Amino acid sequence: MKLYRTASGLVVEHNSRYYSSTNTSLDSLIARDDFEQHLTKIIPHWTTVDEGALKELRAPIGSQEVWGAGVTYYRSRTARMAESPEGSSFYDRVYDAQRPEIFFKTTPHRVVGPNQKVAIRSDSKWSVPEPELALLVTPNAKIVGYTVANDMSSRDIEGENPLYLPQAKTYDGSCALGPAILVSTKEPDPSSEIRMDILREGKTAYSGKTTLSARKRTSESLVSYLYRHCSFPSGCFLMTGTGIVPEDSFTLQAGDEIRISIDGVGTLTTFVG
Repeated sequence: MKLYRTASGLVVEHNSRYYSSTNTSLDSLIARDDFEQHLTKIIPHWTTVDEGALKELRAPIGSQEVWGAGVTYYRSRTARMAESPEGSSFYDRVYDAQRPEIFFKTTPHRVVGPNQKVAIRSDSKWSVPEPELALLVTPNAKIVGYTVANDMSSRDIEGENPLYLPQAKTYDGSCALGPAILVSTKEPDPSSEIRMDILREGKTAYSGKTTLSARKRTSESLVSYLYRHCSFPSGCFLMTGTGIVPEDSFTLQAGDEIRISIDGVGTLTTFVG
């Protein structure tokens, strides 16, 4: 079952049928630990629509904060060490440590959705997208859904000094989510492939892939650390890290098209504004 957010309301795709509601609060659904069961129960009372209802998609987020987990893939570890020689030991040590790197990413108003524009900072000369599986977590720390995330990053700013991480990660248009929430308490299979293609003037400028099995840390362990001393009355999204990092010579340009696909979850397409 997939839940979409559109300009006019919510749309659920279930068993090849589509159901729409213009007066159901996304926050009220996400707050429930029985999210999937409750949604299955209420959608027969929604309006039956066709696939054409999936237009003007928005990021499937309400009032939730978005958080991130870093250095959860070996490829991310090596990339971070290369970009920050002075701080390379920090990334090496956190990859092997029991405690993960957990950081605040952004608030909902900075998040964009499918076919919308992500941004690169004007004071950055080295910016990349980071394709990630994002977890949807209830106020009680239960994982109830999954979506595709683009964690935009200014690698030169972070590389200059690890203390600049908030500026490298958090700014308007720095995050994209979508196209939908895969509503399920069962995580996609570890063999699920994550793919990223970046098109420039219609031609492939970069292409890479990995699998969820390449991630070192489990979703449950990441959530447990995030919720240790933080409360989330509306739930939250937690991005679980990236295993796809373009070569150091690559940087995004205005007009680039970014396509991120995760098997069973969907494809998120955004453009660089």
